[in-house]
Amino acid sequence: MGALAIALQIVTASAALAHSLTVTASAVCNGSTGVINYTATAWDTTSVFAQNSRIDILVNGVVVATGAFVLPTNSFSGSVLAPTGTSATVSAVAVNNWGDGYPGGQSASTTVALSTDCSQVGTGRFTGGGSQISVGGVRITKGLTIHCDLLLSNNLEVNWNGHQFHMEDHITTVQCSDDPNITQAPPAAPLDTLVGIGIGRYDNVDGYTIRFTLIDAGEPGSSDSAALLIYETANPANVVLNLPLTHLDGGNLQAHYDQPHKK
Repeated sequence: MGALAIALQIVTASAALAHSLTVTASAVCNGSTGVINYTATAWDTTSVFAQNSRIDILVNGVVVATGAFVLPTNSFSGSVLAPTGTSATVSAVAVNNWGDGYPGGQSASTTVALSTDCSQVGTGRFTGGGSQISVGGVRITKGLTIHCDLLLSNNLEVNWNGHQFHMEDHITTVQCSDDPNITQAPPAAPLDTLVGIGIGRYDNVDGYTIRFTLIDAGEPGSSDSAALLIYETANPANVVLNLPLTHLDGGNLQAHYDQPHKK
């Protein structure tokens, strides 16, 4: 019985190790923007046991990317914008079951130092909405509050032809800029253009991604522009809405200082 117990313990320990993962990360400056590069790897890089179809990457507890462990490497890498602060915790979480059916839930984390000279700083936000006529003659309306960082809550809702997309909090990438050729005021704001990627629900079904561009070109809003691309995350060829950059024909997009940065 003693030998059998030891053998069972060895088998159990091996199974646990075969379904574990690691994550490494480093922070670099890309111009004035901080970027975190990460790599997530299954402990056993040669076995089908170590395959997993969904691994979430989190920065400071916020999901910023998703990947999969597949043979032959059972690893994947990527880059995301760095949050504000002097350090960030990067985590990998196995969401789905492993290749042999072993339940997920495993996680690994690492901490990276951020340079205050180049970290992504949340210095503004966009609010408002508006309507546009797509190429097919379908009216598209939207409402939003989106910040220039990955830390604060965000909301973007798009409606068209009886369909709806709703993004709430799940923004994965954001880039804010101030084009000297665009007159954004009033009111004064540190940006006039916001480009981002987020995930959300299409007609109440999870698993869709939105890529969007928002431009505030002053009042009364008739010169403001937006572009929207919504597609199935697991199948990017399944596009449910594609609106190229066009002017609003109603409503307004408004850039602001964030409250902590307001002047």
